Amino acid sequence: MGGILIGFENYSVRRGILGSEWVGFDNFIRFFNDPYFGRDFVNTIRISLASIVFSLPMPIIFALLVNELRNKYFIKTVQTVTYIPYFISLVVICGMIRTFVGENGIITSIVSAVTGQQINESLLNRSELFTTIFVGSGIWQGMGWGSIIYIAALAGIDQELYEASAIDGAGRIRQLIHVTLPGLLPTIVIMLILRLGSAITVDYEKIMLLINSLNAEKSEVLSYYVYKKGMIDTDYSLSTAAGLFNSVINLFLVIGANYVSKRLSENSLW
Repeated sequence: MGGILIGFENYSVRRGILGSEWVGFDNFIRFFNDPYFGRDFVNTIRISLASIVFSLPMPIIFALLVNELRNKYFIKTVQTVTYIPYFISLVVICGMIRTFVGENGIITSIVSAVTGQQINESLLNRSELFTTIFVGSGIWQGMGWGSIIYIAALAGIDQELYEASAIDGAGRIRQLIHVTLPGLLPTIVIMLILRLGSAITVDYEKIMLLINSLNAEKSEVLSYYVYKKGMIDTDYSLSTAAGLFNSVINLFLVIGANYVSKRLSENSLW
């Protein structure tokens, strides 16, 4: 945590943290006045919101579907197939994404067939599609692994509740609405709060592997800005200030989400 001081200094590697000149909030002012700040902040919010809205429900839906299966061998096969992408290196995953959305890629061919338009370039070259590709590939990679905690939560629901609802005449849909989802709600709330804790910190490594000059307008985010300023431009003070800004925003999001959840329900982290 002592490294946070770099964000308030004109940091010099030779002088070190304790010997560098103290400049207060000058680095934060430089960060907010940077012409790329507004664009990167908007990109971060857009990608984060899309990830939360689409990525968070998918493991829940998948867990509910798996819970309805009865053939244990088929269940194991489905789970194994969906878990595999999570264990593949991110570099390999991004290479596969580039291949799938390339000029002759399978996804590009499907899009061409559906839209009736011939596409002669990689879909990554179209900046308006970057968020869709980023979020969609994230769902593919993490849906299976993310469903584990929900499958475990489903196993913990009292089976007598299902028996009682069946006696009262509830079908599978009503059991899902009135028994399964309420049983999952505490887990969903906790996972949502934890997800909000990293909402502003979009995976810069994946951005770095998918970004190009044609989609940079829509793909550069604050976490990539921190990497670029720190590792490429070696402006450690500005990079630390930007990183601290991200962390503070994430902290307030977690506290706010926890407060709202605690006020509206009995579920919260603390």
